[in-house]
Amino acid sequence: MNNQDFEQLISLWFAEDIGDGDHTTLSSIPDSATGKSQLIIKEDGILAGVEVARKIFQAFDPKLKMTIFIQDGSPVKVGDIAFVVEGKVQSLLQTERLMLNIMQRMSGVATRTNQYVKALEGTNTRVLDTRKTTPGLRLLEKEAVRIGGGVNHRVGLYDMILLKDNHVDFAGGIENAIKRAKQYLKDKGKDLKIEIEVRNFEELDRVLTVGGVDRIMLDNFTPENTRKAVAIINGKYETESSGGITFDTLRTYAECGVDYISVGALTHSVKSLDMSFKAV
Repeated sequence: MNNQDFEQLISLWFAEDIGDGDHTTLSSIPDSATGKSQLIIKEDGILAGVEVARKIFQAFDPKLKMTIFIQDGSPVKVGDIAFVVEGKVQSLLQTERLMLNIMQRMSGVATRTNQYVKALEGTNTRVLDTRKTTPGLRLLEKEAVRIGGGVNHRVGLYDMILLKDNHVDFAGGIENAIKRAKQYLKDKGKDLKIEIEVRNFEELDRVLTVGGVDRIMLDNFTPENTRKAVAIINGKYETESSGGITFDTLRTYAECGVDYISVGALTHSVKSLDMSFKAV
């Protein structure tokens, strides 16, 4: 995310939260009052969003001074102090909730991702995120996945071709979908990877016959069939498992030899990590 896009997002966030003014703070706290607040961790996990918090404070009040003790990607435990911010009390109070919302969400995603990453240790499989993200927060949630040790799949519909079941069905089959995708890239002068989803061994055989893809997604395959499919593909293309895979079955799929496992739960149903921003 470039700085201009991020500044626009921050403006939208403040407009949503502050509107025409934080009348509680403005009415009760003198404009000249200064103070200090600290971010207190209230739940064990992986910290994420420190750099985003820094940009939020700077955008709202460049005179706020932030002292960071714990960096993004670090393990944290209950009672840790991640950073201290000092300056105008009015500024501290008006940035508090926005900063916490972002940091709690990102830290929750990073913590969940790190649990999946640890479960895959000793295998050659990596965990991928998906597009099942919160509208407007996708780039932050995907950054949190990266901070937690995961790998980002495509960011949106524009940076990769992913031919899923509906694309294949509407296109009239595997062959049509792949050939049209390759021709489209040629016509548009674009260099994008092509991934295709297969639902059974018949579709897998068609993909291997046609070729021209970079990755094959094995959708809703059992572990047994995943192992067979990986053996059939035999390293010719990257492999990805998707669909119905839980934390409990994650390693079983990894041991089948797939390169990636995509997990929507990294972002779509994650619990935020508890923390608070309190006056010192």
